[in-house]
Amino acid sequence: MTGESPVPSSRRPSTDAVTSARMSRQRRAHTAPELALRRELHRRGLRYFVDRPPIRGQRRRADLVFPRRRIAIYVDGCFWHRCPDHATDPKNNAVWWAEKLAGNVARDRATDAALRAAGWQVIRIWEHEDPRLAADRVQSALSTGPGPGTTGM
Repeated sequence: MTGESPVPSSRRPSTDAVTSARMSRQRRAHTAPELALRRELHRRGLRYFVDRPPIRGQRRRADLVFPRRRIAIYVDGCFWHRCPDHATDPKNNAVWWAEKLAGNVARDRATDAALRAAGWQVIRIWEHEDPRLAADRVQSALSTGPGPGTTGM
């Protein structure tokens, strides 16, 4: 050992060029599952805002927002948000990835709690869900969810 401290696990580890290139192509918004849901909701005559923070001043953005009904929709990727059916554990830099992905899930739960405390309904849809069934869930929430002037749940 040369007296240098080990690299903290919170720092992003170096990655090979192929992996780095693949990861840089990952979309944050307007993913195929999100677009499929948007098309289905639009086909049903529903209108919404896209890629917007539900609460003014909040950094975290929802994929779809129905502000008058106070409903925020998130279309979560199975890898990034740890789907119970499809989550995988990377082998390279395993500790860093475990911390990163656990942080994503913790942030999701904190976002859900903050929105619910502000009177919003949160719907999380996995990327593998059928867009028609997901749209059914959204449509059901819109017919029963909080409306203008209500505090929600």
